Amino acid sequence: MFVCICNNVTDGQIRQAMREHDLCSLREVREHLGVGAQCGRCARCARQVIAGELERRAQVELRHSVPIAVAA
Repeated sequence: MFVCICNNVTDGQIRQAMREHDLCSLREVREHLGVGAQCGRCARCARQVIAGELERRAQVELRHSVPIAVAA
């Protein structure tokens, strides 16, 4: 889905840039992709995509940090 029409940026491109460049904020995404740099109408949607990706990231880290009990 297109998030930023001014710069032709999709939600997938935002998630990919966040993963590849370890981005965590709209400011960082704007610097890499130009999201929200023109008219600003996409900022709310971009923040939602960013929040979703950060939540996914947190869930992945949580799964990897929980010790697994070993049966004796």
